[in-house]
Amino acid sequence: CRQALRSVAGPEVDFARAEREYQLYVGVLRGKLGLQVLELPADESLPDCVFVEDVAVVCEETALLTRPGAPSRRKEVEAMKRALESLNLNIVEMVDENATLDGGDVLFTGREFFVGLSRRTNQRGAEILADTFKDYAVSTVPVHDSLHLKSFCSMAGPNLIAIGSSEAAQKALKTMQQMSDHRYDKLTVPDDAAANCIYLNVPSKGHVLLHRAPEEFPDSAKVFEKLKDHMLIPIAATELAKVDGSLTCCSVLINKASE
Repeated sequence: CRQALRSVAGPEVDFARAEREYQLYVGVLRGKLGLQVLELPADESLPDCVFVEDVAVVCEETALLTRPGAPSRRKEVEAMKRALESLNLNIVEMVDENATLDGGDVLFTGREFFVGLSRRTNQRGAEILADTFKDYAVSTVPVHDSLHLKSFCSMAGPNLIAIGSSEAAQKALKTMQQMSDHRYDKLTVPDDAAANCIYLNVPSKGHVLLHRAPEEFPDSAKVFEKLKDHMLIPIAATELAKVDGSLTCCSVLINKASE
C-alpha cells in the first residue's frame, strides 16, 4: 500500500479493511449479480495492479491494451493480456512510445467515447483509441485538477451521466455536451468522487447501480436514491480512495456470453 501512487499524501491504507472492501465488491458482482468474475493474480512488484481498468479498454469483441501514463504501471498490461486472450477477444496493443492512455480517462456512453486528456493520457493515446474503435465517435476532454476523467463522472444509466459538482467537473461536462450530437441526461452529485459509479444492465435484474456508500458520501447517496428504476447497491471504497482509487477502477466490464 505504501508504494501505490497517490496524488496527495494522506492517511495510510488499512490493508485488512481494503481487502474486506474488495471482497465485498467481488461478492456483489459474482454472488449478488451472477456475473462471471475473472480475477487477475496479485503482483507484489506492481502496487497499483488492483486498478485493472487503466490497462485495458474493452468494447464489443475488441480489447485495447493501453500504455499507462505512469511508467511504473506499464508491466501491469502483461497479466491483463493473458486474461483477455483467454476470453478470445480481438486484442490491439498500444505500442507507440509517444502514446499514453489510462482506462480511467475513457468514458464509453454506449454510443460514443469521451477521452480525458490528463496527466496520464495524451492526444496520441486518444488517437489510437479512435483508430481501434472506428465505429464510434471519439471526443477529447481536457482534465484539470483531477487524476482521470472518471474521477468525477461515469455512466449511471443507459443515457445518464453522473457528474460531480466541482467547477472542473461541470466544465468537463459542458465540453462533452458541446462535442456530442446526442443529448444525455445528467445526475449531479455533491461529491466528485461519488460520481464514479458502476452501471450494469443485468438480465433478470434490470438496471443496477453500484455507488459509494452513504457513510462515505451521505449527500450524494441521497441523490442516487432518486433513481427509482435502479437496483441500488452501496459499496464502500474508503481505502482504495486513499490511493486515488474508485469503483470503476477495479474492474473491466466485458459483455460476453459465458463460455
